[in-house]
Amino acid sequence: MCMLILQPSALLVFAGLATFVHYNDEKRAVTQEAQQPSVPKRCTTNRPAIGGPFKLYDTENNEVTESKLRGNWTLMYFGYTSCPDVGPAEVQKMADVVKLLESKYGTKITPLFITIDPQRDSPAQLKAYLSEFDPRIIGLTGSINAVRQIAQEYRVFFKRVDDIGQDYLVESSHNMYLLDPCLETARCFGAEYEASDLAEAIIMEIQKASQSSTN
Repeated sequence: MCMLILQPSALLVFAGLATFVHYNDEKRAVTQEAQQPSVPKRCTTNRPAIGGPFKLYDTENNEVTESKLRGNWTLMYFGYTSCPDVGPAEVQKMADVVKLLESKYGTKITPLFITIDPQRDSPAQLKAYLSEFDPRIIGLTGSINAVRQIAQEYRVFFKRVDDIGQDYLVESSHNMYLLDPCLETARCFGAEYEASDLAEAIIMEIQKASQSSTN
């Protein structure tokens, strides 16, 4: 039988090597964990499922998914550029709210307009339309199926009426959705809100979320 006998100095070297390897393994683990996208603790809570994954395109034909909106508060509205009455008023309200939040409260949010009429609302059409209100409003469009999917996810009702070829209206609900940085729906606002009331309600939701995250 052959037995290996380690001298005290060799034992110290071996122990030091083991400690060094263990330290590097822990360092690699910490580094890999830091490289993973962090998910705020609030995003892991279970809340009513309103919304979901989507893939649409902005006015520059860039792909936009739900992941690109994470990290910021978002004000979302579903409409279409040919809407004759309520639609333009709601888009103007959105533009006014964005300006109020910045000037009065020093708060920025992402304004988002999603068309429910993708057959007529091309990216160029959306860009021209929204620039008349505020160029900061992001316009999104996509295939008919993609638009139907996100509308269903946010429980938005819409259907074509008075349909004569390309001359038709789209009947729909006119709600705005406030999404928190986790893309969870914090509030839903009806058309009865004035811009000033809407801005104040948004600030209250942001402050409430900030307080809950520090507790």
